[in-house]
Amino acid sequence: MNATRDALPSDPTLWDATTQAAAIREGRLGSEQLLDLQLERLARADSEPWRVNAVCTTDLERARAACREADEAVRHGDPLGPLHGLPITIKDAIATEGIVSTGGATVLRDHVPKADAPAVAALRRAGAIVWGKTNLPEWSGEWQSFNELFGTTNNPWDPARTPGGSSGGAAAAVACGISSFELGTDIGGSVRVPASMCGVFGHKPSFGVIPTLGYLDEPRGGDTQSDVNTFGPIARSARDLAMLLDVLVMPTPDLAPAVRIELPRADDVRSLEGLRVAAWIDEPTMPIESAMRSVLHRAVDAIEAAGAVVDRAARPAIDPATWIDGARLIGAAVSVSDDDERPLTHQRWLRMHRERERRRAEWARFFESFDVVVCPVTTVVAFEHAQEGGWDTRSVPFDGGTIRYLELEAWPATVGAAYLPSTSVPVGFTAAGLPVGMQVVSPFLHDHRSIAVAGLVADACLAGYHPPPCTFR
Repeated sequence: MNATRDALPSDPTLWDATTQAAAIREGRLGSEQLLDLQLERLARADSEPWRVNAVCTTDLERARAACREADEAVRHGDPLGPLHGLPITIKDAIATEGIVSTGGATVLRDHVPKADAPAVAALRRAGAIVWGKTNLPEWSGEWQSFNELFGTTNNPWDPARTPGGSSGGAAAAVACGISSFELGTDIGGSVRVPASMCGVFGHKPSFGVIPTLGYLDEPRGGDTQSDVNTFGPIARSARDLAMLLDVLVMPTPDLAPAVRIELPRADDVRSLEGLRVAAWIDEPTMPIESAMRSVLHRAVDAIEAAGAVVDRAARPAIDPATWIDGARLIGAAVSVSDDDERPLTHQRWLRMHRERERRRAEWARFFESFDVVVCPVTTVVAFEHAQEGGWDTRSVPFDGGTIRYLELEAWPATVGAAYLPSTSVPVGFTAAGLPVGMQVVSPFLHDHRSIAVAGLVADACLAGYHPPPCTFR
């Protein structure tokens, strides 16, 4: 169901956040009423046979009081923010005031931040009400979402499979209607991959436009920002992503007195007609499984049929094999101790950064000829839980064989390590009924373009968000 096109389902938890917010403002839906409905969704999703386990911590007493205040504000005709009264969850890697925030690590099992991360504070100022935290892997360092504190999160389309990582609980919560929207993190695909595997929309912003202070990626984390890492919204429609981006984009607090960030709008992107699209689907050095490939090619056909000018052969002038350099930069940014073998010397990091800047320049030149690039989100669709071993030893099924776990990072790293904005849009399902997402990539800082095109792509493919089986009554 694409909430911007199709008839709305009867259950408001499955509406997109834009529709929910309008209904609350107009008095057709109560904030506390929506919270209660979301809690019913949570109970259903956590029952047999689904056991989704997306939410790991709740703060219901304070949230309920805030929802009642939100409903009173509507009745009194008070000024309302764009997210007024929307009950939400937040990925447990992001600091939330007064709520246990662990990063999925036992060392932070009792960690209660005294202040919100700036991004969370912005959501609250816009009217959102945080009632829970969502599950993730330890330190957000996985393609799956499990940890010693809270166990395993299951995919809402098939509980035997992962929802992706690291924002797996976040994407599952949005897919299930448990949260109006989510705030996740993405350094190597951690918003885009779970969004794809759970059948929802996710956006990795241009690097640096949303503060990532308050990110819990190591025991002393939160006070600094890491290379490549971004915070990004997960939602049930592209228009939700655009609304949330407007709320979240801002300078860090130390720059706020002097700096304003105004991303270019995409108001002229109303149709795929005439849009210049580079379709980078097949790449020998970054293979994707056949079930996914067929869905993506059908999506490209639909984009072309909608009037876009599609080039299936054009590629940026970069060596695709250099995705591994992006992965090394990501690895350095996520290392959590001085004993970790991944950290680089600063001199070596600078050399790799210079090479990255050359690749970024090539991307910029490429975008002089194309409005967007569409490409895979990752290598495979949601795979069965695989928790034995580690990154260096684990593999996952791939077209009758296996593929190294590390190679799941190829497509996300190619885009993310170049600081580019990318929107993951649901474009269809495999024959086995598993959702497939596509990345829509736009030039640096042109986030609104990738989001706008993603919405049009969803419409062209007759895809977008569909409620997963665990939401059926």
